[in-house]
Amino acid sequence: MTEEKSKVTKIANFFIKLGREQNREVTNKKLQKLLYYAQAWSVTLRNKTLFVDDIEAWVHGPALPKIYNLFSQYGREDLGKVVLASSLDIEGLSLEEIDLLKVVWNVYGKYTGNDLEVLSHSELPWQQARQGLEPYESSKKVITIKSMKDYYGKKTQ
Repeated sequence: MTEEKSKVTKIANFFIKLGREQNREVTNKKLQKLLYYAQAWSVTLRNKTLFVDDIEAWVHGPALPKIYNLFSQYGREDLGKVVLASSLDIEGLSLEEIDLLKVVWNVYGKYTGNDLEVLSHSELPWQQARQGLEPYESSKKVITIKSMKDYYGKKTQ
């Protein structure tokens, strides 16, 4: 696994650690949405991606298959309570990245995975990627960086 490819795992670990430290639940569903919002705001505010992995428009909202699969063994459990602290490597994240992740956490971390699912469903990037699909139809369609930047960029004006 290359350094760039493992970046998304380190970011996921960062959110799990924050959840544990602040006694806020971070389920796999919530984690998927936090990663989506981190990427969306990074491309909007910094004009660069945080990680190279595609975000897919799944039935329950934005998802990263690699991260979903990494934590799927824990079901709907709070990852902060079931993942070993020693396995939560965040080494190599820059201060700029950490600052952005903290802002994303401060805005979205207080919500549940279900809340964030509803929020992401109400926004254009997920809706555009799901065009033509039935509500419960599986999909690997990618939510594009351009759609994120266009949509969230309008929120900053």
